[in-house]
Amino acid sequence: MYTLRQLVHKVRVKIPSHYIRMSSGEIQNESSPAQDGGDATVPDKKAAGKEEILAELQKRGYDVVTVDHPEVFTVEAMMPHVEHLPGPALKNFFLYAKKKKEMIWLMATRFDREVNLSKVAKVVGAPGGFRFAGEDLMIEKIGVGQGCVTPLALYNDKQGAVKLILDKDIIDGRHERVFCHPLVNTATTGLKPEDLVKFMEETGHAPTWIDFTSL
Repeated sequence: MYTLRQLVHKVRVKIPSHYIRMSSGEIQNESSPAQDGGDATVPDKKAAGKEEILAELQKRGYDVVTVDHPEVFTVEAMMPHVEHLPGPALKNFFLYAKKKKEMIWLMATRFDREVNLSKVAKVVGAPGGFRFAGEDLMIEKIGVGQGCVTPLALYNDKQGAVKLILDKDIIDGRHERVFCHPLVNTATTGLKPEDLVKFMEETGHAPTWIDFTSL
């Protein structure tokens, strides 16, 4: 029996090598997400993780506090572990424009904020409105997976491909700190609101501010 590569040679048909999975003998575009029990997408080894981002914040002189807790995947699951902290936890959305997929946003709001994505899409000019991005795009652009999305992950967006939207309450709410994941969902880190904004600006992600109370 011929192998796939022998057949390709025999009939003189050229198939790009990235479509050939020699381990399974199946033809699949390896640039696409794994399907039907295929290999799970894993974070880019070059992307910063918890230790790197906390070290970077410390190196830049930011005053941070970090609380470890069990793994959580929703803000509701996180709240019992952080509700005693002096400031709001952030709820995060990773989105792209339906009609222009290369336009990508990370949006962070207060944990209890009701968000109308259609209205936000009009404010920021997302063609066709918003669609939630899959985990493969999260990992590709900001180096984290499901449950770990956080403004701090924009440190991994060296190309500036992702735009940032922030709830205006973060800076106007007179909070002692605001809390978000340090690139993992087994901990929560608090920064002073002005420090979070400054760090975002230093990474090239000056935010678009939205007042959700008047939207």
